[in-house]
Amino acid sequence: MADNRGKGSRGEQSTVIIRELNEEGGDDRDCELELERASAAQTKTIIIEPCKLGDMTARWITVGNCLHKTSVLSGLSSMACMYFYPDHSCVYFPLGLVSVTFAGVYAVSWQFDPYCKYQVEHNVHRLEKLPLHNIASSNPIVLIRRDDNRRKVLHNFVALTATGLCAWKIYKLFIE
Repeated sequence: MADNRGKGSRGEQSTVIIRELNEEGGDDRDCELELERASAAQTKTIIIEPCKLGDMTARWITVGNCLHKTSVLSGLSSMACMYFYPDHSCVYFPLGLVSVTFAGVYAVSWQFDPYCKYQVEHNVHRLEKLPLHNIASSNPIVLIRRDDNRRKVLHNFVALTATGLCAWKIYKLFIE
């Protein structure tokens, strides 16, 4: 099912290949368990042969990325609108709300998920360096483990700053 390749510098596996099911048995759940083991073991590179599992995992990662980017962009937009158009609260309040809401959804649903540490690799030059020559699938999904701490700090900081500034504006609005 899974094919392990080498060890990383801290003892974690550097590459795991989740193989397509063969005719002898096994089910989709076996592949899912191998993927969970690989992500829990903090494997640097995971190559997923089964199309269904690879697509599902890639979509899950894409949704998490979308939540992160929406949180950051709406928070920055809220702060920019607040600075440049301070009288247009109907623009920056909703943007601040979207930012903190999406940051909250990410924190609840994705932050502790082991797959939030992975990104789908699309760079052809990096893919050429991987052991893809003995893969049965014509289009495997390749996941690369990346440190996402800066990313989490960024979207939480932006969301909380935008929300704090919106709260301060509301406070000023009702005090004056």
